[in-house]
Amino acid sequence: MPKLKTKSSAKKRFKLTAKGKVKMPQAGKRHGMIKRTNSQIRKQRGTTIMSKQDSKIVKSYMPYSLRG
Repeated sequence: MPKLKTKSSAKKRFKLTAKGKVKMPQAGKRHGMIKRTNSQIRKQRGTTIMSKQDSKIVKSYMPYSLRG
């Protein structure tokens, strides 16, 4: 059986937590900040945990990373 390749885009964008959840940067903060309220901008700082359904897809892109 050949080795599986990790998607380069996924390894650059996502990290796995110790329990196997997918950590990702907050979406919606690249441009258009004038339209957003200050509270929205504050909430979009840092990282967030991806939903269970989406994280299943992302984990398939990273076959050899640790899964909790």
